[in-house]
Amino acid sequence: QVRLVESGGGLAQAGGSLRLSCGGRAFSNYAVGWFRRPPGQEREFVAAISRGGGNTIYADSVKGRFTISRDNDNNSVHLQMDSLKSEDTAVYYCAAARTILTVPPSAQPESYSSWGQGTQVTVSS
Repeated sequence: QVRLVESGGGLAQAGGSLRLSCGGRAFSNYAVGWFRRPPGQEREFVAAISRGGGNTIYADSVKGRFTISRDNDNNSVHLQMDSLKSEDTAVYYCAAARTILTVPPSAQPESYSSWGQGTQVTVSS
């Protein structure tokens, strides 16, 4: 397991942008996913990226608006969130799964063994 540290949450207006970051040691050994828990709802998948960064997947609800990327030299993964909507309001969690290089990223939370503490994103309409 790896300790994950998230940053970048906060308040944004609808149509605005926020950028979340997640860091951890030896991050290049891990596929990384972002999940979120909207108020009163279950946790849901947002986006994930493979170890090398060449393979990404997105939830339909964020496709075309959110971009996941990684910087393995700096042990970090980012989630750029544009065209924010009120329904994007949630606690966002970063998760990591130690994998071999060729494994594609997963949208299933049970695939991830390490989780961050969560960061609040609030979008006002």
